[in-house]
Amino acid sequence: MSGVSPDLIFSLQPAGLEAAALDVFRYQYRENDIYRAYTDALHINPDTVSSLLEIPYLPIQFFKTHKVVCGNFEPELLFESSGTTQTINSKHFVKDADIYTRSFMIAFEQFYGPVSDYVIVGLLPSYLERQHSSLVRMVQVMIERSGKLESGFYLYEHDKLYQELQALEARGQKVLLIGVTFGLLDFAEKYTLHLKNTIVMETGGMKGRREEWTRDEVHQYLKERLGVEVVHAEYGMTELLSQAYSKGNGLFMTPPWMRILLRDENDPFDLKTGKGAGVINVIDLANIYSCAFIATDDIGKIHDDGRFEVLGRLDNSALRGCSLMVS
Repeated sequence: MSGVSPDLIFSLQPAGLEAAALDVFRYQYRENDIYRAYTDALHINPDTVSSLLEIPYLPIQFFKTHKVVCGNFEPELLFESSGTTQTINSKHFVKDADIYTRSFMIAFEQFYGPVSDYVIVGLLPSYLERQHSSLVRMVQVMIERSGKLESGFYLYEHDKLYQELQALEARGQKVLLIGVTFGLLDFAEKYTLHLKNTIVMETGGMKGRREEWTRDEVHQYLKERLGVEVVHAEYGMTELLSQAYSKGNGLFMTPPWMRILLRDENDPFDLKTGKGAGVINVIDLANIYSCAFIATDDIGKIHDDGRFEVLGRLDNSALRGCSLMVS
């Protein structure tokens, strides 16, 4: 077992991430057959790895073709990406469901305060019937922990949602309206609101349901129709157990146990931790029993203040259901 426990991971300060990551790396090299084979194929000696830039990052496609796990266990959760009938979906085998719950609850409350302060409204029309959606699992637990009768999934019940939001606004109740992008656009197309106490958060996901819009177009439309000053966003994926959050303008912040690095598009082993543009690599230490070091297909930019934005996708990457295409 790694010397890094879930308790340590979720109490990390940013300065402690590198030491914890190196510990998790060595543990995963020992216990994860796929990750060890990948590391060996790169001729990397784990004993010589001493920084985040030297850790090998597993291409995210491995979650489509292999069972990426540490040791042998019966998973408490199986997360599977959405996709079309022509695509191979990623699968993430989760050893301990509590680690996922702690990850998204602690991160959300660090950025937004107690879930119990909010009515949680999930506008996830096509996702709710998917038993292996990590997004649905997250919102379901948040609905339960909010303790509010009005919290719930509203599917296609747009009329009911419209009435509910008006009533909640009238009494000054804080609301988190979280939904896939096309679900929020479908709702906003029907109704005009002036939401002053509601956070509108999109999680990506157009997936052929609409003509692709840029992020700016989506956010501008939602701001105009729903009467909010900014649109928030969540950056997560099936292969991760943690999320980054944006409080506006598509600029994301990570919790302390998660870190974004950038790699050169033409040289995947040329990494940098500072500002600039490149392809996103993610450290997610909540992935302690799968792989915490992932090379994604998302193109991004890190700003001077450490926040990052997602600029698009590599041209040859597969369509991901929970990814908002932007230009």
